[in-house]
Parts: sequence; C-alpha cells; structure tokens
Amino acid sequence: MKVKKRDGREEDFVREKIVVAVVKAGGNLENARAIAKEVENTFASRSAVSTDEIKNEVLKRLKDRDAAAYNGWLSYNKNKKR
Repeated sequence: MKVKKRDGREEDFVREKIVVAVVKAGGNLENARAIAKEVENTFASRSAVSTDEIKNEVLKRLKDRDAAAYNGWLSYNKNKKR
C-alpha cells in the first residue's frame, strides 16, 4: 500500500511510523502497536491512502483507548502549526 503525502509524493506504508507517533503523543507501546495494525487492516484493500485518512483513523482509535495520549497528539499538532 502507498501513502499519498500532502505534497503529492507517494511512499510505502510503514506501520512503525504510526507506532512512533502514538508513543510520542504519550501512548503506551502495546496500544500503539494495536492501533497501527488496526489502521493498516482498515486500508489493506486499497492501493493508496492519504496521510489525512491515516491520521483520522489513528486519532479515532487513540481517543477510544487513551484519552491522555489523544489530547497529547492534539496539543502537539496545535503547537506545531503555530
């Protein structure tokens, strides 16, 4: 599966990128790996998926599993965009 980046480039889907992002947001490794696998399975039938679609799926699952990590992700993105 390919990931369509915002600038138009495409790259291979790498599950570990999701794991790293969730852990950096404050999530634990077990939840991060589970979320990454679920997201990969969600889009497995597609040849390409956008970064926004991946982010939305990750956030939806993170909110259900770990509200603190979800809020950490949102806070990081808000500060990053300033």
